[in-house]
Amino acid sequence: MTLDAATARALDHRLAVEQSKQRLPSVVAGVVSGGELVWSGAAGTLDGRADGESPGADTQYRIGSISKTFVAVEVLRLRDAGLLDLADTIGAHLPEVPFGHVTVAQLLTHTSGLQAETAGEWWERSPGGTWDDLLASGVAVRFTPGTSFHYSNTGYGVLGELIARRRRVPWHEAVQVGILDPLGMDRTTRRPVAPAAPGLAVHPLADLVHVEPEHDHVSMAPAGQLWSTTTDLARWAAFLGGHTRDVLDRTTLAEMLRPVAVNDVPGAAWTGAHGLGWQTWNVAGRRSAGHGGSMPGFLANLRVDLATGDGVVAMANATSGMGPLAADLLDLHRDREPARPVPWHADAGHADALDVVGPWFWGTSPFTLALEADGGLRLGEPGVGRGARFSRDADGDGWTGRQGYYRGEPLRVDRDADGTPQRLVLASFVFTRTPYAADADVPGGLDAHHWH
Repeated sequence: MTLDAATARALDHRLAVEQSKQRLPSVVAGVVSGGELVWSGAAGTLDGRADGESPGADTQYRIGSISKTFVAVEVLRLRDAGLLDLADTIGAHLPEVPFGHVTVAQLLTHTSGLQAETAGEWWERSPGGTWDDLLASGVAVRFTPGTSFHYSNTGYGVLGELIARRRRVPWHEAVQVGILDPLGMDRTTRRPVAPAAPGLAVHPLADLVHVEPEHDHVSMAPAGQLWSTTTDLARWAAFLGGHTRDVLDRTTLAEMLRPVAVNDVPGAAWTGAHGLGWQTWNVAGRRSAGHGGSMPGFLANLRVDLATGDGVVAMANATSGMGPLAADLLDLHRDREPARPVPWHADAGHADALDVVGPWFWGTSPFTLALEADGGLRLGEPGVGRGARFSRDADGDGWTGRQGYYRGEPLRVDRDADGTPQRLVLASFVFTRTPYAADADVPGGLDAHHWH
């Protein structure tokens, strides 16, 4: 896919503005469309000096908490392989933990209630300890599990140990074999491999930089230790956009992206939430997903438009300062390179379900049932009241809700002796062709005078 030259210049300019305005030593970014890296750019120098070396698409930066998304995908791969269940308590797999009652799903969604950081020294700037050291530090539950969102780096240290127990190799080796190698992400590593940017802090009141420390965080490494490049992280954005190859089933990815825990701030409308390891955003009716990342000396962001699959990655070697660069680049690309609509074509492949479409009534409430291009059914307006979408079951005899009020619920069509649809039975509710149709078996029976 070729990007228009004017779009590329606009993206380059926005990146240069970010580097200059936010006083970043260096910043790199890339835009993904159609599963491919269609633009990459860089601004500044690696050491912040005017005559310093410029970064490129193969320069490593630390991606911080974006590391958590790899951990989460590996946990879901374990689930899909039957090696654990998201409803399992962590104590079933790690019996030595004093918080054994929290579930795997709660750890993934930051609803476990576990403390945000470790109880020892500032872990991001200190050498890490073993799993035993982490537990000995006194990891505690701060909130009742499952009741609220509380971001927990410690919780992802626990998930890293879960992966190690179930895979029988360190978490990063499991991620390497199961995710990085199949996706061709050979420049995503646990420690920096040259060429790599140094971690820098920029003085808030002077044009000076300070080198930040870099350590192996061992048991806390799953929370934010991975390093990556524009090229590699673009492959991860393509994965999030639906190009999962054989790494993860696309239905599992969709499951991971459902908002579970709202990052609620009293007095403000929420725009961000967490799914199973991924951040999700709902801004002006547009849904996107990804994750941010920060560690001393580094900032990173990955964001994908869930409607188009287009995405952006951005990384800088500064402890603070990067603004909404990723969202701005994604918006700029979308506005200048709008996704081409899928052409409409007539398709009689699902015409056998045509007799069920049209008006139906739930009691006295009218609904319209429509047949969609993929053979599914749309009841009313999905997301509004009892509106929903349904996918056809493999046996062809019924449908199951995939979106809206009836997600996961079965839909059955009851027919008369002539094969004419008489009732829709949906989660025990009965829909009829007319309000309380006299010739339909309506639960609770009908008044002897009927409509009068």
